[in-house]
Order: sequence, then structure tokens, then C-alpha cells
Amino acid sequence: MRWLTGWSGLTAADPALAAVRPLAGTLLWGGLGPLWAVGDWRPDELRLAVLRPGGPATVRGGLDPGDPTDSADHDTPATLRLAVAGRCGATDRELADGLAAARGGALRHLTHWPGSYTVVLRAGTRSTVLLTDLAGAQPVFHTPFAGGTAYATAALPLADLVGAPVDAAHLAARLATPETPETLGDRTPYQGVRRVPPGHALGIRGGRADHSPYPEDQAEERAEAPAVRELTRALLEAVRCRVRATAPADRPRLGVDLSYGTASATVALLAAAVPLPAGPGADTAPERSAARTGAIKGSWARRAEPPEPEPLPAVTLGDADGLALAVHAPRLRHLVVPPVAPYTGLADPLAGPLTDEPGPALVEAARHAAAHRAGGADHLTGHGARQVLDGHPARLADLVRSGRSLDLLAPIAALAGADRATAGALAGTLHTPVTVLRAARRLARARYADALDDLALELTLRQEQPAQRTMGRALAADLAWHRPGPAAHLLADEPLAALAQHLRTAARDGAPTEPPGARRARLALHRHAAHYRTLVHATEQHGQRLHAPFLDNQVVRAARLLPDDLRLQPGARHALLAAVLAGAGRTDLPADWGRATGPDPHDPARRGLREAAPALTELLDRPLLGEAGLIDTPAARKTLAAATDPAQSVPPGTLAALADLIAVELWLRRLAARRPGSSWTGLPAPRRTALET
Repeated sequence: MRWLTGWSGLTAADPALAAVRPLAGTLLWGGLGPLWAVGDWRPDELRLAVLRPGGPATVRGGLDPGDPTDSADHDTPATLRLAVAGRCGATDRELADGLAAARGGALRHLTHWPGSYTVVLRAGTRSTVLLTDLAGAQPVFHTPFAGGTAYATAALPLADLVGAPVDAAHLAARLATPETPETLGDRTPYQGVRRVPPGHALGIRGGRADHSPYPEDQAEERAEAPAVRELTRALLEAVRCRVRATAPADRPRLGVDLSYGTASATVALLAAAVPLPAGPGADTAPERSAARTGAIKGSWARRAEPPEPEPLPAVTLGDADGLALAVHAPRLRHLVVPPVAPYTGLADPLAGPLTDEPGPALVEAARHAAAHRAGGADHLTGHGARQVLDGHPARLADLVRSGRSLDLLAPIAALAGADRATAGALAGTLHTPVTVLRAARRLARARYADALDDLALELTLRQEQPAQRTMGRALAADLAWHRPGPAAHLLADEPLAALAQHLRTAARDGAPTEPPGARRARLALHRHAAHYRTLVHATEQHGQRLHAPFLDNQVVRAARLLPDDLRLQPGARHALLAAVLAGAGRTDLPADWGRATGPDPHDPARRGLREAAPALTELLDRPLLGEAGLIDTPAARKTLAAATDPAQSVPPGTLAALADLIAVELWLRRLAARRPGSSWTGLPAPRRTALET
């Protein structure tokens, strides 16, 4: 795990604090507000800019020695320091210009560079600002420490620093209401450690922390053609800044992952079209060999032979959608990795890595790690495309609210056609259109306070969400301001009652200004980005970087320009990605690209549950979640027994519930086995249990 950490505004006069520092951390700047980088950072992933009065800004690599006379101990209130950590496509000149503009208080432009990165800005000696990304894949955390505020890009080190126990109430909220800000707030699984919301800036002034959204231009919908052009430009820049990165030479420089359908295929084709930079030891001298033409006696013609492009390993899991294997590009070298079922390797729950936070990726870590091992040092994936590009079902209500009900006809007609083929003419022709249209209108008129009260009632009843028999009914069920998490019915009565009471209290506060569809889509993106971050922590190899260009700020902003009615068309994501590739010069894709019916994506989870049934049964025999009073252990065991029965077809909702529940249990056990305070040196050894209520 790679992370940045530091603190600001400490007032405690304890000399022992001088010895506290992250274990194996590299000091990026010192002084009263130090900043460290911890982990296997590459030289080009850390860049620092300094601006002093009367001179231009200077930029250097964060791991370079730098000028010994440029010490942070001599900073004045007019000194500005900027650290950019991660994959950032800005040039040194752009960093210097950005720092100069930040002197006047402008911050928004610091988030408009291509790539995925974290920005730390220090003004003088007592003010620090950190900027998160829009999706939440690069979060920032903070906690009170020694009279000031400590911050980091990971929550676990801060919990180590202050000896924070696990927040059991937050774990209950993650399981019961994973997309409801009223119950999650800015809390983390560690008491007292707070998360900065995506798209916000954390300001620390005089040791006090406060976060607020950084200014954003109002993203108004554009017509289809200019919106797709902007999306093409943003995605090309996002891929290009990864391809141009330097990487260690102990594995293929660049790889792509074709296990995610059209999204990963699009990223792969864009990456294959960008030439790789010369390696550190590459000979860049002109070609000295010559070929004689024979046209004139004694003449020689020098023919520039371009080097063969470096092949890119294009990895596909053996049981993934075969669509991606049909993609052809001269540089792609297809590798099919034998499939690994989810829940593999759980015979020893402590054998896996401890991630910063729990997430369903923990139960699929072995499956994805196999693909990542075969990839490159920079491994590009298609994660996030569905959440960034697709129209959330609740956006149908947004169309009703804006008086564009006619735009509902195309998506409802497509649903009706699909249900006619699977559930019969009556269901498709009559029930599906009426059900979806009625649900969209009901959501468009619903009061937010009533929606919170309804969610509180659903939690109190502890009813499992029924499996919907048709696509229309499933979509109509998602047309709501809030929905309980799939594992909500497995929680115990006490935490559910506490959450319900909290929701009823929150219903008295003001309603959000966002339409329901835009809000649900944004929160779903945040949740997916958090799951992706857990996947990175669980499966990334040493020296390797996993990339999700669709989660970059520039791509998220470009997607916001897409018209809602375009997003909601049948097959909209595949058509958008095909248009992006056409804009990049790839016009030979078949007309039905991406629309072929693939294998059931839930089959690997069903198979993995059955194969891992003995280990999972033992895991839930005496779960830590049960000892803390968070879950109904008999109900969890009963659900697991039904899911591992070969005679039953487990619905997707039950699969998601078990993945959430087992992931949190795994994470708690690994946290309990870890030595507290092991992220720092100079700290007294704290005494605490793994889970405290």
C-alpha cells in the first residue's frame, strides 16, 4: 500500500513527538507541517513544486535529493509548496503555473490535469489543503492529533497513530445502507478517523480541519456529438498519460485487462495505438546501418526502419466474456488466464492482505490477482465505465421532473421487448411499461423526508429484497431515493433499530438539491470507486500499478456532459465506447459490438461459494461480527447453507449479501491479527481490542 501522511498545526510541546514518523517513510518536506511518502513510489509519481516570494516556482521529483538550501524549516508565511502524488499528466511547467495560480486562492485547476492523483498544497507554515478526486478512488482521511490534525491518503495508518478502535456502528451502516450519506456521513471503520468526501478539499488552518466542495463549473448537458468528442479527448489523455509513464524493467512495461467487456477493450485499443516511450537504456542515436539500392553505382540509401512496437499483454480470465478476445490490434498479445473462482484461498482467513477498509474485493482477490500477475507493470483496466457512462435507472425520474417524459419511451420499449422474450407477451406488453412508468412518476414526486422514513421502516422489518422475475420489475424497484444494502436483513435488531432512528432524525433536515437520478448515480460511483481501491490494495503486485482511466476527473467531467436520454438508450454504453474508438481512428468494429449475450456473470460466485463451503461455514461458526452484536449469526449461517446447496440457484442479491458480510468478517480477523501501531516508529505500543463498540 502506498500512502502520503503528514500533520499540521500541532500545539503539543511534547519532545517525544519529534521521534514519531511513519515507518520507512520518505520525507518530502519538513518543518512544522511535515509530509511523508510511504511505500514503493516511483520517481515520476511524486513531484514537488516550491514558490518563494520574488522568484519563479521550482519543480523537482519527490524522491530527488533537491537543493539542501531549500529547507522547509525556513519557510515564510508567503512560501507555497505543492505535492502531486500518483499518475498525473501535467508537465513541470503546468505544475509551476498551477502553484502560482493557487497563490491567489484558485484551486479548481489543480484537479483538471489528466490522470489520477492527490494534491497537497501548503501555504506558509500553518495552512494545508488536500484535494480529493471526483470519484473517490484517491481519498483523503484526517483525525485530531496532538492539538492539531494528522492527515493521510489511508485510514489505517491514522488509526494506528491515535490508537483508534474499530467503529462498529459504521460497519453496520456499511452493510445496511452502503449508499446513504445520512448514515455513513464522513466516518470510516475507525473511530475518530474521518474521510474527506469525493470532490472536496480538506483545509487545515491553525490545526483545525474543515472540508468543503472545491468550485466546479456547472456541467450542462451538451448535444450528443460535442459530448462524445469531449469524452473521446478525455479518455485518450487518460490512457496516454499512463502509456507514457516510466516503469521498472522486471516485467512487461504495459498491460491491459480484457476481462471487463467493451470498457476494457476500449482502453486496450486506445493503449495499443499510443507508442511507448523509449526505455531508460534505449539507444536513441540515429540508425547507422544502411541498405544499398543499386540504382547508382556507389550510392547508399538510408532507410529508417521503425522499431517493432512493444507487444502488450492483453489478459482475459478464462471464464470472462469472450467479446474482448475478438478485439484485434497488432500490438495486443492475448493471454488467457485459467479461471479462479471467488472465495478461493479462504481456508486460512489470515493468509490474505489487510486492506485499508473492507470491501467485496476481498472475496475475489485470488481471482483478480491471477490476472494482474500476468499483466504489465502498468496494468490498465475498464473499472468504473458502467458507473461513469451508464444512466442509473433513477434518471428516468429526472426526465419526468424536467418535463421530458417522451424520452422515456425508448428505454421502456426496450425493457418491454426483453421481458416479452423471457416472461411472455402480457408481462412485456402491459406490466413492464406500466410498472416502470408508475415508479418513475412516483419517485419524481416523492419527498426526501418520506424516502428516509420509508428506508427506516424497511430496515426495521428486516425483509430480504425479493428476486425480481422481470427486468422491468427489477428496474422499478431501483427507482427510489434510497435502497437497503443486500446484507441489511442479516444484521441484528439492535444496530438496525439504531440506524432506523438515525434516519428518522435525519428526515427533519433539509432535502438535497440534486435530482434523485443524478444523486443515486453519483453515490453509486463513489461506492464502486471505494471497492476498486480495496481491489487495488488486495491484488496489486509489488512494483505494479493498476489503472482505471474511467475514474479520472477529466473522464468523469466529460461523462457529465452526456444527455440523460442518450445514457438511457438500450446499449448506450457500448455505442458510446464505439463512438470513442471511431473518434480515435478505429472504425472497423462490427455494428453489434458489445451487444452479444455473454455468460452469466454470477456463475463464478455461485461456483466459488460451493467450493469454499467448508471454509466459509467455519468462518461463520463464531464470527467477530456476531460477537460484536452486529449480525444475526443464525440467519447468516442459514443464508450461507442455502447458497452452497447445489440444488438451489442463488439470486444475485443473496450473492452480494454474502460477499459484503464475508468481506467484513475477513477484514476484521486480519485486523485483529495485526500488531497495532506497526505503521509508525516512535509510538508507545497501544493496548486495544480489534473491535470495540
